[in-house]
Amino acid sequence: MIKVSSEEIDTGRLIEAAKQPDTGALVVFTGIARDDGIERIELEAYEEAAVMELEKIRNEAMDTYPVSSVSIVHRTGSLFVGETILVIIVGAPHRKEAFDACRYVIERIKQSVPIWKKEYRKDGCEWVRGEYPEWIE
Repeated sequence: MIKVSSEEIDTGRLIEAAKQPDTGALVVFTGIARDDGIERIELEAYEEAAVMELEKIRNEAMDTYPVSSVSIVHRTGSLFVGETILVIIVGAPHRKEAFDACRYVIERIKQSVPIWKKEYRKDGCEWVRGEYPEWIE
């Protein structure tokens, strides 16, 4: 599953859906809004392009690593500390490949998916700069 949505993410349902007969390992990454001085964050996306880029990243991971499934769900909208922002679930016959592919997916999302984060603090707000590969800087 690839999805960008303002709805809460049902991680348990995603985990159950990711289980396949050849799955020996599921690696689940859950990104959560943390309390580092923020009151809330606002996530905006160019949804059509974000979904296309997430699909591209999933395909890259599946072509690069021997995994059986990759699911990515990213939230948009206003989120408060403790709320889930992102869930990535990678299924593979073995744990090493699942971990490697999951790490690949999260790093690629940070580099290229058109989703933007604005942090709101008591003293104001600011857009957070994304992480880019060296060739963009």
